[in-house]
Amino acid sequence: MTLLKHLLGAAATLALTSGVALAEPAIIFDLGGKFDKSFNEAAFNGAKKWADETGGTFKELEMQSEAQREQALRRLAESGANPVVMTGFAFGDVLNQVAPDFPDTKFAIIDMVVDQPNVKSVVFTEDQGSYLVGMAAALASKTNTVGFIGGMDIPLIRRFGCGYAQGVKAVNPDATVILNMTGTTPAAWNDPVKGAELAKSQKSQGADVIYAAAGGTGVGVLQAAADEGILSIGVDSNQNGMHPGKVLTSMVKRVDVAVYNAFKEGTDLVPGINVLDLKGEGVGYAMDENNAALITAEMQATIDAAAEKIKSGELVVHDYMSDNTCPAATF
Repeated sequence: MTLLKHLLGAAATLALTSGVALAEPAIIFDLGGKFDKSFNEAAFNGAKKWADETGGTFKELEMQSEAQREQALRRLAESGANPVVMTGFAFGDVLNQVAPDFPDTKFAIIDMVVDQPNVKSVVFTEDQGSYLVGMAAALASKTNTVGFIGGMDIPLIRRFGCGYAQGVKAVNPDATVILNMTGTTPAAWNDPVKGAELAKSQKSQGADVIYAAAGGTGVGVLQAAADEGILSIGVDSNQNGMHPGKVLTSMVKRVDVAVYNAFKEGTDLVPGINVLDLKGEGVGYAMDENNAALITAEMQATIDAAAEKIKSGELVVHDYMSDNTCPAATF
């Protein structure tokens, strides 16, 4: 696959050398691809929703390697794409360098704050959503041991794990929470085999519910959990339907809303920091026909009561990124 393949839907190509400024918005997907069934796919769904509603077209680009980030960003900006949206914290440093060179182009970045006058930074309270699915895990567990498998070991993913552990402990203070990360490089987002191995290892330690916050790697976690007869928890997108009746729930992170909103704002995109939290429905947990039999009305009532307390401020979930500690568990 070439660096700048796929653009303007399925039929057209990206005219990077024509010199014609195009008004379409653009999205750059991070490593793992737009159909990772998780983070990138949620972003794609937001872009597609905008296109379906407006009849508009957008440019899209899938990253193939770390080395392509700056080139991809510059070429989309040079092509006239506006705004340019990128998924993932790893674009932060590159965007900080590129944005000043294109003052008339608006950019939006998800999961990182970039302080530039033409950049909108969209961040989420993943700790809040993870707290809720942690409660679900503790309520469903029969072994009093649950697991968490993260992708790349970075503070953002530790925020997921820490929030999850807090939710577990809120329901069962004596529960054991096993936390593992897949790796320390971007390859950790796209290693389903390693995800499956970690899931089996956690099961051998007694875990009967495992939460995966690992991008494409999580697909392996969910598959292994289903094969091993234990429950999993999906992330970012609603992954309940991947293994109906075997995925307890999914911590939904509305990356689709972030992308949709950025495309809808278009060239009027408002720079600054935008926080999508539980109160604003930026995060939550998924209920549908695929997991209805797994979460009882009593379980749901307990989780929803905690959600309301978080929204009101009565319950404050500790944010790992605020001081890099996790009172509920040790990584």
